[in-house]
Amino acid sequence: MKLVPYRRVNEIRPMSNMLSLFDDFFNRFYEEESSEDNFRAMAMDITEHDKEFRILANLPGFKKENVKISVHDNQLLIEAVCDEKQEEKQGTMYRCERYSGSYRRNLNLPENADVSAINAKMEDGVLNVSIPKKEPSPKKEITID
Repeated sequence: MKLVPYRRVNEIRPMSNMLSLFDDFFNRFYEEESSEDNFRAMAMDITEHDKEFRILANLPGFKKENVKISVHDNQLLIEAVCDEKQEEKQGTMYRCERYSGSYRRNLNLPENADVSAINAKMEDGVLNVSIPKKEPSPKKEITID
């Protein structure tokens, strides 16, 4: 399975200068906010077994209703969206916290992946995707007339 990570290439600065670390952090924050290809990638483990490929993706705080898995052109796309709002009112105190975020990961599937038999389940914030392997089709020889 081929996995292409998304990374920005930054300048290498000496670690002794703490201010440069803060500068890099804030500069990268504004660059990514203005970037059109900005997305957050979820942490995941991909393992290959004898009869299947297994993907474990961390999605803490996401409900399975907010996770979408699709396959198109032999690519597996996992998307998760979270939009939460917590309000608390006690006497004269009012507290409201909101969080909104999304994850997206696109993986190229190998030729021997059985796309029609993919199954997934989510438990305790971990998405478990099982992709069975299919038997390779034998080469067909064509006779020349």
